[in-house]
Amino acid sequence: MVYKAIGILRHISPMNVSGVKTVTEFILLNFPCSREVQVLLFMLFFVSYILTLMGNGAIVCAVKLDNRLHTPMYTLLANFSFLEICYINTTVPNMLRNFLSETKTISFTACFLQFYFFFSMGTTETFLLPLMAFDRYLAICRPLHYPTIMSSHLCMNLVALCWVIAFLCYPVPIYFITQLPFCGPNTIDHFVCDPGPLLALSCIPAPGIELSCSILSSLIIFITLFFILWSYTLVLRAVLSVPSAAGKRKAFSTCGSHLVVVSLFYGTLMVMYISPTSGNPAGIQKIITLFYSSVTPLVNPLIYSLRNKDMKAALKKIQICTKISQRK
Repeated sequence: MVYKAIGILRHISPMNVSGVKTVTEFILLNFPCSREVQVLLFMLFFVSYILTLMGNGAIVCAVKLDNRLHTPMYTLLANFSFLEICYINTTVPNMLRNFLSETKTISFTACFLQFYFFFSMGTTETFLLPLMAFDRYLAICRPLHYPTIMSSHLCMNLVALCWVIAFLCYPVPIYFITQLPFCGPNTIDHFVCDPGPLLALSCIPAPGIELSCSILSSLIIFITLFFILWSYTLVLRAVLSVPSAAGKRKAFSTCGSHLVVVSLFYGTLMVMYISPTSGNPAGIQKIITLFYSSVTPLVNPLIYSLRNKDMKAALKKIQICTKISQRK
């Protein structure tokens, strides 16, 4: 169906579809409200943005500076925090600008670049989370072989593979969408260039492209979620066989933070992208997208640091060193 739609486009120019000039920029409505509320939202999201950068940046610095944290588990956590920093920078700065802007415009090229990086970063996260679950499986179920299997070299190679594969998932779907004629209107009722609102603005219907995007997103979500559930099923079996209560508590504590993050991230993703995005009202789309793109990167550092003694110790060490350097 995708190729059929593209074939039709070869015989129809955007100028002939509507008789008007092809769209060169879009308007991101953000959250339509009064000027006072816009300023209030700007301040709220700006503070949230700074806290997210500080929280995730602190984890990256703690892992890098503390030699005790130079293990695959914390290497994965540092990469995850670095990804969260990149992730929010694909959407939040432009959203903050639009809160104070009268025009709220974004160019055609910038819109699709945001689309590409936003979805590529999100896909990278869906690949890193199963890798973190696999690391916990090896540590708990194969403790004797863990150091030899999950070496630092293998860990970094797997992380790099997650990034590369994720950034190769969406160029083709995005290319197909860019070939659709956009001849007006150019208003997107969202704060990010999302495929659902973009496809709704096309001059011709493209159900094949929309279905393809939905299938691709569903496959990525279900396959990675299945891998996480499989890993933690094996972990649960191993933990339940541990005779001591202290051993069980330690194992559950190690996995608990990751499971909370997985639940928050995948819960919102499944609501948003398992069915075609056009089936969700614009207000629900914005709230769900806001949650997994801005709220979860903010709370993830709290989840990991508050439940991890080694991480709390490393963060305190950085805080003490910072205070000493400031006194000098």
